Formats: sequence, structure tokens, C-alpha cells
Amino acid sequence: MWDLHHLFKKHARDIIQSLRRRGLPEETAADLTQDTFLRVLVSPPAESKTTYNPAAYLFRIARNLGTDHQRREGLLRRADLTPEDFSAIADPSPSPEKQVYDRQKLILAQQALQELPARTRKAFEMHRMDEMTIAAIAAELNLSVGRTWTLIRDAYEFIDRRLTGL
Repeated sequence: MWDLHHLFKKHARDIIQSLRRRGLPEETAADLTQDTFLRVLVSPPAESKTTYNPAAYLFRIARNLGTDHQRREGLLRRADLTPEDFSAIADPSPSPEKQVYDRQKLILAQQALQELPARTRKAFEMHRMDEMTIAAIAAELNLSVGRTWTLIRDAYEFIDRRLTGL
């Protein structure tokens, strides 16, 4: 059995360079080098076969993996897209699962909103839906700013607890 650790330390860099000379990028060459040693680890040469030159065997496996990789890459069509081009072809609409999930959340939020005390609900709706400031809400409801903030915070926390876990 071969000492793969020793062989890796001794030949990995040379195998990477060999693959690089064949036109492969650095990262791909490094990945294929690891695949080479993995292939030998998983499927070592047959014991009946007398392999006296492990380095040549490793280089042959790496060369074959590199050739296979380049063939596969040659079959793929590539298109360089700008972010604008990509967004033009990507479907921006949510998936059906996301739509169902969002509807369920909306129903739960509406139910939670209906369960709030009237003044708390009113303060929350004025803040969230009417986009009023807390000071304006306080003046309209004839409450202090601190109390108004507490009502709105309580509403947010109540609704959040209802939606947690969905």
C-alpha cells in the first residue's frame, strides 16, 4: 500500500503545476489534485498490478481528470451577464410556497391585531399604517409620549409572539 500522505507532500504541487500548464485555473487544478489522491485512496491500484512508479500513476489520473473536466466545461454554454441583464431574466415574483407562507403570516397578524385592546391597536395602526410620529399619536390620543411608545411597543411584541414559529 502506498503512503499517500508522503506522496501528496512530495507530488501535489507538481501535479497542480502540470494541470495549470494544461490551461486549468489555479483553484480547479488544486481541486483536481485533491480528487486525484481521493481517487487513489478510494480505489487503489489492483494488488496484482505491479505499479513501480506511483508518481507516474498519480500524474496519469490527474491528467485524465483534467481532460474530463475540460470536456465537461466545453459542453457548457457560458454567458457573462451584467447584474442588470441577470435581473431582467430572473423572475422577481415570489415562489408559490413563499406566497402561501406570507398569506398565513398576514392572516395571523390580522388576527393578533384584532385581539389587541382598542387603544393599543389604534396607536399601532396610526404608527405603522398611517406613518404618524409617536408625538403626533400621543397628541391625538391625549396620552403622554412615553405611554404611547409603550402601547406601540406592546403591540409589536404581541404580534411578533403570534408570528414566532411560523
